[in-house]
Amino acid sequence: MEKNWVSWFEIPVTDFDRARAFYEIIFEIELHALDLGALKMGIFPGAQGGAICQGEAYHPGAFGPVIYLRAEPDLQLVLDRIPLAGGKILQQKKQISDAMGFMALFNDSEGNRLALHSMR
Repeated sequence: MEKNWVSWFEIPVTDFDRARAFYEIIFEIELHALDLGALKMGIFPGAQGGAICQGEAYHPGAFGPVIYLRAEPDLQLVLDRIPLAGGKILQQKKQISDAMGFMALFNDSEGNRLALHSMR
């Protein structure tokens, strides 16, 4: 049985509005904002996903877990928007293998190190 191993993710942010704009620009989506007082969340659309989170327990950084975000049909389309949205490309698109597709690494507007994945 094929399984999506990511059931939920939370990307820490310090500037909620800047981070929300960053992800909305690079993926051309709208994050649903949820203000819970001590915690602000920007929820990615879709049944399985995650959110950007601003709160006392959330600290962006370059050395935490690496989350690979799906960027179909071609991650290059998303990668090209990263510098324009305030992020930094750390590793250009490269092929993992014929069977596993392509990946790239980037820092978001908050300094988090993340990755993109697509099959072409």
